Amino acid sequence: MTASAPVLPPLMAATESWPPNALVAAKNLPFVVRAPDGGPLPFRSSTFDLVISRHPVVTPWGEIARVLRSGGTYFSQQIGAGTNRELTDFMMGPQPVSEARGVSRARADAEAAGLEVLRLEPVALRVAFFDVAAVVHFLRKVLWTVPGFTVEGYRDRLLDMHAHIQEHGEFVSTSTRFLVEARKP
Repeated sequence: MTASAPVLPPLMAATESWPPNALVAAKNLPFVVRAPDGGPLPFRSSTFDLVISRHPVVTPWGEIARVLRSGGTYFSQQIGAGTNRELTDFMMGPQPVSEARGVSRARADAEAAGLEVLRLEPVALRVAFFDVAAVVHFLRKVLWTVPGFTVEGYRDRLLDMHAHIQEHGEFVSTSTRFLVEARKP
């Protein structure tokens, strides 16, 4: 996504924790560093005017605040609490929803790191599956929706999903996201 920007800044770096993604990023961007999801970030303090992140596994707020210059901005689209919970619950039975990815937690953690939250915009997006093959494909790609998912292990639930889709024409779930913009004073 970053590689598609028409102009990259003179000082730009990308971090990636997952080796396959790091290889792809290194082919498309000038400077890619492997870094663990929760930090530390391998940069000097007060280095960047802008830090961006899309769907971070963990948001290392303290590290973000450390590497931002005064007046610098953090901009991110994050996965919200309970995303696709209808699908998770259908496959696994009712599951607790952790607020670790909630907007209140994001605001509190950003502020605790010394950042000023300028925008925090949650959104709920409709996700519709029109056949069970799409559900299988999704669950194989989005591993945390149903941890340990296999077709064999969830055969009965997949048959029930197929019946549901046949009867209703679709299975609907809700993807939760939020946009956060924070500034270092």
